[in-house]
Amino acid sequence: MSRVYLDHNATTPLRVEARVAMLAAMDVVGNPSSVHAEGRAAKMMVERARAQVAALVGCLVTQVVFTGSATEAAALAVAQKDRHGGVFAALPTEHDCLQVWDECGLPSIYGKDGAFAPEGLSALSNFVASLSDREPRDDRAAVALVAMSAANSETGVMPSTIPTNSRIDALIPGAAPYSVVCDITQVAGKMPVTYEDDKRPAYMILSAHKLGGPKGVGALINFTRDDPEAMLRGGGQEMGRRSGTENVIGIAGFGAAAEAAQADVEAGKWDRVDKLRNILESALEASSNTTIFIGKDGRRLPNTSCFATPGWKGETQVMQMDLAGFAISAGSACSSGKVKASRVLTAMGLGDVAGEAVRVSLGLETTEEDVMRFAEAWAQKLKKHEARAA
Repeated sequence: MSRVYLDHNATTPLRVEARVAMLAAMDVVGNPSSVHAEGRAAKMMVERARAQVAALVGCLVTQVVFTGSATEAAALAVAQKDRHGGVFAALPTEHDCLQVWDECGLPSIYGKDGAFAPEGLSALSNFVASLSDREPRDDRAAVALVAMSAANSETGVMPSTIPTNSRIDALIPGAAPYSVVCDITQVAGKMPVTYEDDKRPAYMILSAHKLGGPKGVGALINFTRDDPEAMLRGGGQEMGRRSGTENVIGIAGFGAAAEAAQADVEAGKWDRVDKLRNILESALEASSNTTIFIGKDGRRLPNTSCFATPGWKGETQVMQMDLAGFAISAGSACSSGKVKASRVLTAMGLGDVAGEAVRVSLGLETTEEDVMRFAEAWAQKLKKHEARAA
């Protein structure tokens, strides 16, 4: 039997459209900063991709800054914190690329069930209020830059809308103004990237390889009036915002993947995946009355199921299912290959369950046969685990 890949939140297979665009880019000799015909041809490829990414996320082409990864895009956003009150806070459920920069230690705004936790929202409100009281300031000026993701990569849990700069954020009415850097890495290419009343965060970050593009290229979306101050300085590429010769091949693949992903979202193709995820969870529930599905009753990504079975370590499940021919994960795949208790689930108050959870994330090519094969194999492994534990 062929292996079944069920770890699309870690990385997605390269789309055919991206592969074609990358092969075409390999034949383009010029440096996109050169003024001759060859250079202009390379520049045209970069700018076409910029327009394709802008169309996917709903921004101007001038607001797209290509980077080497979403991690680099996150660091570039955080580097702008002095323009937003000089303080950076990342919720504990954020991806490591943002959480590592956190200065404030806020609690999660999500509880065990994936719903908003009142105490977490209150803590965030009190935090920004305390910053606004520190010194006289313009009432319109942001007091902090806060990282809030559009969807959590481990649980798939989502807020009702893409987080935006406060005073317009319905989560905390009347809160002191703060700016938001929003991680849309898991949303882009699966769901429409929309904003309530056309309001936006200050920055968004995304990655090509999470939507069918190549690894090693990402983007910062800058919605502020000012260009971000570059971290990488040199030749002034990306309109002075990120020096270094552009990765034309990777960027071309990113753009093509973005365009194809947008078409799939508009065609409603992820609705089928959402149904498959629900079929999978129903099958797993039929095999176990103790398994917990995190965020099941809330708003989630259409492809993501995060579940835990008390007493059955997540890392053990990952290894057993790998040997059975299925690729799944326990926590984020971006932590140097380490498998350990989920920091995200711990922050959500799930205790020991944080070390017993696994994530199954489906893709457009996933079939009902795939998910039922997985459910059957998982049930067999569960029976053996229960027999050993008895």
